[in-house]
Amino acid sequence: MDIKSGTAETATAAATKTAFSISSPAFKDRGDIPGKYTCKGEDVSPPLVIRNVPEGTKSLALIVDDPDAPAHVWTHWLVWNIRPDTGKIESGDAPSGSVVGINDFRRNDYGGPCPPSGTHRYFFKLYALGKMLDLKTGATKEDLESAMRGHIIQSTQIVGLFSK
Repeated sequence: MDIKSGTAETATAAATKTAFSISSPAFKDRGDIPGKYTCKGEDVSPPLVIRNVPEGTKSLALIVDDPDAPAHVWTHWLVWNIRPDTGKIESGDAPSGSVVGINDFRRNDYGGPCPPSGTHRYFFKLYALGKMLDLKTGATKEDLESAMRGHIIQSTQIVGLFSK
C-alpha cells in the first residue's frame, strides 16, 4: 500500500465524517421515498437529519423540489430560519421557530411526491446561511432564493426517488 494514497484515503474519510450533510432515516440518497411521505400515503414530510453545520451559520433553509415535473421545477416544500443547532427535523413537522413558504400545491406546507408518470427525483436541498432571512410565511421559492443570494455559506442535498 502506498503511504500517500493511504493518507489521502484517511483524509477523505475524515472529511466525509465532518462534512455538512442532510440525510433521512426513511430513505437513502438516490433511493426510493417510502409511500407514507407521498400523495399515495400520509403525505407527511420525511424525517431529516442535519450534521456538521458550518461555523458561522446563523440559520438554515430547506428547499424540496422536483426538476422532472412536466411544466417546470415543482416546489414541494420551503422552510427557512431553521436554527443552526437543529439536528433533526421530525416527520410531518417544520422545525419550531422556522418559517414555511408556499409550494406549487399553493399550500404553506409540505406537499409530497406525486408525479403524473414515471420516476421523478426529489431534491432535499439544505443551505447554511450567514443571516436570518426577513421573509414572511407564504413567500415563494423565488423570494427565498433571492433572499439567500450572497448569504450561502455552504449547501448539501439528498435526492429521493418516487413513481406512482
